[in-house]
Amino acid sequence: MPKSPTVLVIDDDDDLRYSLERVLSSRNYTVLVADSGESGLKVAEKEKPNVILLDNRMDGMSGMETLQHMRHACPEAMIILMTAFGTTQTAIEAMKFGAFDYIIKPFDTKKIVSLTEKALAAHEDLHQGDDYTSLLNSEDYKEGIVGNSEPMQDVFKVIGQVAASDVTVMITGESGTGKELIARAIYQHSHRSSKPFIAVNCAAIPENLIESELFGHEKGSFTGATTQRQGKFELCDGGTIFLDEIGDMTLATQTKVLRAIQEGEIQRVGGTETIKVDVRVIAATNKDLEKLVEKKEFREDLYYRLNVVRLRLPALRERLPDVPALVDFMLQKLAKARKTKARRISAEAMAILCGYRWPGNVRELENAIYRSAVIAQGETILKKDLPEEVVANSTPVDPDIIGTTPPFSSPPQLDDSEAEGAAPVHPPLTEARVSEDEDQRLPAVFDRLYKLLRNDGKNNLLGLVEKDLIIRALAETGNNQAEAAGILGMSRATLRKRIEQFDLKE
Repeated sequence: MPKSPTVLVIDDDDDLRYSLERVLSSRNYTVLVADSGESGLKVAEKEKPNVILLDNRMDGMSGMETLQHMRHACPEAMIILMTAFGTTQTAIEAMKFGAFDYIIKPFDTKKIVSLTEKALAAHEDLHQGDDYTSLLNSEDYKEGIVGNSEPMQDVFKVIGQVAASDVTVMITGESGTGKELIARAIYQHSHRSSKPFIAVNCAAIPENLIESELFGHEKGSFTGATTQRQGKFELCDGGTIFLDEIGDMTLATQTKVLRAIQEGEIQRVGGTETIKVDVRVIAATNKDLEKLVEKKEFREDLYYRLNVVRLRLPALRERLPDVPALVDFMLQKLAKARKTKARRISAEAMAILCGYRWPGNVRELENAIYRSAVIAQGETILKKDLPEEVVANSTPVDPDIIGTTPPFSSPPQLDDSEAEGAAPVHPPLTEARVSEDEDQRLPAVFDRLYKLLRNDGKNNLLGLVEKDLIIRALAETGNNQAEAAGILGMSRATLRKRIEQFDLKE
């Protein structure tokens, strides 16, 4: 028979110890008791309890002191601090020193039992953690770009193809997908890697300063220009300049950027001297430049000059199989920098991360991991440590099978309106709209599939589902087979075979 969970009660109040022992024993827990911090430490070192209920104010060693010693004597135990004085200081110190939670006396039976059950669940979750420490020195992590999914492999291929040349590259993709990392990877593998790399966020610089920032200025050219200053293009001579958010650049500045790319010449603000520069330009945007060109808000000639090679970065929801590796990388990076203690994540927490939509992409994931690692009380991130919005909006997916399950089992994909922060819009499967209620979504889908199956004389359920989903994915991506394959969780070769099989070439 499996061993029952062990709970240690440490309190110098005889009546409370007896009461807790009786209540918890009725729940089939093995209950141990101690009347002081000193004796409680000895019991914990020997018995290694799952949960410890610890009084704060006791004769001899206080609960807070015992808590700190207990973290070394029994690091995996979930400790609940019991106190009659719920002060701000007590709450802060209890969590700072690694308590699972704290409870204010007097408390009713239901509350302490419920809290103990939560602590036991967290302890069980703790032992489902996966340790990725051995991957820290992986070659794949040197660039800071993590991902073995097919969409990312396609990105890596393009990097390899363009790195050796001086061709201008336009990187597109949603905010938070890692456009600057890709630009740095192109630079690092180019013949310009020994020369400067300068990144400029065009959206972050005021309109009246962007030209000075890029091209420099002469002394006295405007108020505040007390000295001559070189701009980023001049400082980057021989190297690579990364112009991020280029869609926010003014038309006047666009004209000068075009000249710098086309003629290799710049002029400082207020100057008359033409300065020769040899700079490779990599640009990035999350805006639709084609629409900006139509509206005359972006120069068409500059657009074509920048768009020699276009590299689209997939959204994180299009490469969910990469989430475990990304989490691994982020945790080890934090641990190496000694910013957090957390080095692992439980299987339950990982399943939640793999089932979330990530509208903020890799940047949102990184923020979630940092926050969770800070909140975590030990070396393992548990479900309770994850941001509430992630847990509430996730459809947990097993990391081991993600990318191989049928598309309708995966988290819903976002359309363009969701990517821009609008209300979620989930297209229906055939005619029927799937309920937004998480508990009813899959039954509704399967009911619809069964009706389709009954109405199809060939009884080819897989064909019905697969053909319909492929048509939708191709329509959504404008017949981009690479993007469609990423959404569907299949290889491009498999998608091409299905297109031929279902006669979808038109």
